Amino acid sequence: MIFDSLFGFLSNDLAIDLGTANTLIYQKGRGVVCNEPSVVAVENASVRGRRRVVAVGTEAKDMLGRTPEAITAVRPLKDGVIADFEMTEEMLRVLIRKVHNRRALIRPRIIICVPHGITEVEKRAVRESAESAGAREVYLIEEPMAAAIGAGLPITEPRGSMILDIGGGTTEIAVISLKGIVYSQSIRVGGDKMDEAISNYIRRRHNVLIGERTAEQIKIAIGNALPSNEPQYVEAKGRDLLQGVPKSIVISEEEVFEALAEPIHQIIGVVRIALEKCPPELSSDIIDHGITMAGGACLLRNLDKRIAHEVGINTHIVQDPLSAVVIGSGVVLDKLADLKDVVLQ
Repeated sequence: MIFDSLFGFLSNDLAIDLGTANTLIYQKGRGVVCNEPSVVAVENASVRGRRRVVAVGTEAKDMLGRTPEAITAVRPLKDGVIADFEMTEEMLRVLIRKVHNRRALIRPRIIICVPHGITEVEKRAVRESAESAGAREVYLIEEPMAAAIGAGLPITEPRGSMILDIGGGTTEIAVISLKGIVYSQSIRVGGDKMDEAISNYIRRRHNVLIGERTAEQIKIAIGNALPSNEPQYVEAKGRDLLQGVPKSIVISEEEVFEALAEPIHQIIGVVRIALEKCPPELSSDIIDHGITMAGGACLLRNLDKRIAHEVGINTHIVQDPLSAVVIGSGVVLDKLADLKDVVLQ
């Protein structure tokens, strides 16, 4: 009992959005205190079965594609779920200690966002990673529900709210009413698939191989979900696949639009299906209040306008789409007694 009281005194509860692209941490009373890429740089040689972590987050992301043979930069999450248990645990441990100013005795309660439809095995992997990283208690919440709460949607009312969360690894759409998910669908298409589509297009069209960071930079610079009247251009550097030498090419906005056609089509497809599956009474609410969009990949230029045009329903992006999920999780953490219904058992 003395130890429980001590840990309770020392603990600072956290909400974690364990994303494929970025990991965000919300600390009770302080707001979002950490936003780092979900990347770990690790030595390949192991000592007593464990590999030494060299860097985590931004520092590790800068090493992607640039490491010597002795070090590998890895992304421990794929398509919204844990792909490398050991590296996820190490990443969480480093980030939690960073938030708590490296105080080793801290044992916080943690709520972690997970994709809708996650399997029991994947749930257990998330819980065990957080517990191994020092959590005292671990709660899970589905990302669409967390995003809806973070967006300020009236989830407790008998009113249909539609949330479209487009992250790095997954796109999730949900219709929520009375603190429950009436319909939800998740597809493994998001910002990463957009980057991959750009990379594949440039390889096919220009016979040049570019890295994933370069593809992401092209998407951010000139990516557009609608054709542009004043096309832009960006320089991209990679390796010529025919001659095997470094090469610089100019990519147009029109080419990137063509490259992104398939992932955008898949995202619009999942929105159409959700609208078809939605009960009639809730459909009328969605027509009145529109579709709310969150997640980093929803910031692709004109994606909200493209979806609205294709499905005929207004869309709007939340004020802070990158942080909506973790802020929503933080609200649940702050009001756990009132919102216990939205937490996964």
